[in-house]
Amino acid sequence: MLIGMDTKNNSSQYLVNNFLIAMPRLDDVNFTQSVTYICEHNEEGAMGVTINRPSDVLLQDILEQIQIKANSAEVGHKTIYYGGPVQTDRGFILHSKTDKQWDATLEITDDIQLTSSKDILKAIANDEGPEKSLITLGYAGWGKGQLEDEIANNFWLNCPADSNIIFNTPIEKRWESAASLLGVDLQLLSNDAGHA
Repeated sequence: MLIGMDTKNNSSQYLVNNFLIAMPRLDDVNFTQSVTYICEHNEEGAMGVTINRPSDVLLQDILEQIQIKANSAEVGHKTIYYGGPVQTDRGFILHSKTDKQWDATLEITDDIQLTSSKDILKAIANDEGPEKSLITLGYAGWGKGQLEDEIANNFWLNCPADSNIIFNTPIEKRWESAASLLGVDLQLLSNDAGHA
């Protein structure tokens, strides 16, 4: 799984590069009205980062802890997201692909990567990072067969991801925007509705 940070993910039959969209009936405090981007999924399980849960932490807080100075106040005020309940003390940066090689990067698609090393934070602080990035603390993880069971039990909708929703859509609109990719209006679904 991701902790090993494979350099290429070839899992075509799994949900890599998909959104998991929480159904209205999902009342888990970690995932209510969430959109999670699946970074890795194979026979052993799945991992992803939630893209619409801003935390109270700013990038400047993290940079201070690891003794990196931001080039500008604007960079320091970048929102940090709650990526999920696993390893909440560890940072994960979902970003557009760059030519630069980072110390620990998972290539998810030809355009999107996930990096968990300090070198990318230093680059972001110096305005030398990827064009688009979303920084999370923690990730969401599922054991073998767990995600498939949750989808079968109508806790999640899933659909191919759209990088515009990840990087450009306002945070408060990401849940409904992701569902609209399927033609679903989440406000019209009852808690007992099935999945698409």
